Amino acid sequence: MIIIRDSREQAGYDFACITPPPVVNVATLTTGDYSLKGLENQITIERKTLSDAFGTFGRGRARWERELERMAGYQFAAVVIEGDWHTIVRRPPARSRLNPKTVVASIAAWSQRYRVHFWTCPNREFAERYTFRLLERFWKDRRLALEKNGRIPKCQESNRG
Repeated sequence: MIIIRDSREQAGYDFACITPPPVVNVATLTTGDYSLKGLENQITIERKTLSDAFGTFGRGRARWERELERMAGYQFAAVVIEGDWHTIVRRPPARSRLNPKTVVASIAAWSQRYRVHFWTCPNREFAERYTFRLLERFWKDRRLALEKNGRIPKCQESNRG
C-alpha cells in the first residue's frame, strides 16, 4: 500500500505516528489530499483544519461544493476535520463569522447530498491516524475482492500501528 499525498497539501500528514510508517509519495491529485497509488480514481480523502473548514464552508462555499460534486464520483470519499463536534459548536475559530449551527447543518446536508463521509477528530494526530485507517481499510477491502476473483495471489498482511 502506497499513500499518495497531494502536492498542494500544506502541512500534510507523513504518517510517522504509524508503526511501521507507510510509504508516502507526493503527486498531484485531481480531488482531495490523500489517496492510494493505483486507486486514485476510487478513493479520496480531504483534510481540513478547523479554521480551514470554517473558511471553506463559508467564504469558499461555491468552490467547496464543486469539490464535493467531484468527490461524489468516487467509490469512497471522506473529509477528515481536525476538530471534534464540541469544538465546532462551542469553540469555533475566533476570526470566523460563520455560525457553528450552519456548519453542522451544512455537513449533514453535504454528507447526504454527495455521499461523502465527514469525520471529526479531537486533534491532528488522531485525524492523521484515522486518515491512515480509512486508506488502509479501503486498500485491504480492494485487495480481498481481487483475491476472491483470483486476480492476485493471496498474501499475508502485516499489522500496522
